Amino acid sequence: MPDTKIIIGLSNPKSPTNVGAVMRAAGCFCVDSVLYTGERYDRAVKLNTDTKKISATMPLTAVKNLLDDKANEVKVICVDLVEGASPLPTFDHPEKALYIFGPEDGTIDQSLIDQADAVVYIPTIGCMNLAATVNVVLYDRLAKSTTHQTDNRLIRRSRDNNNKVKVRQ
Repeated sequence: MPDTKIIIGLSNPKSPTNVGAVMRAAGCFCVDSVLYTGERYDRAVKLNTDTKKISATMPLTAVKNLLDDKANEVKVICVDLVEGASPLPTFDHPEKALYIFGPEDGTIDQSLIDQADAVVYIPTIGCMNLAATVNVVLYDRLAKSTTHQTDNRLIRRSRDNNNKVKVRQ
């Protein structure tokens, strides 16, 4: 996916634990950058759980508005439990997307919903936490893509150093 651009936008994330887990997901799914608004993350960042240190190789940028500096070809996709939203299993992901996620203790502002190209939700019973939601959306994007790698080279490159297990035929 060399020309694919994937950006995660976090609207006023509640905790550094969630942002750290989002960064890990972003690294696993080849996201280009993560943006966030609000002040809560900055105040609590000392407890960061970015265990893979993805923030050293991928931008995590504070912005005033998630839509500032967005390229015209990038589609805005809001992900939240919003009436009238489309279920994720039927959603076709655009090639270039800014996925916006709301805080766990709130929702995405109506002004962002109104500017979105699409609004989707994950059809679960009850709401998921922020990092879990990001993982599911990024996995759905990967699963529906035809350009992902699916071989033992990927497994060897991705697995933990302590994992040398193989399926024996």
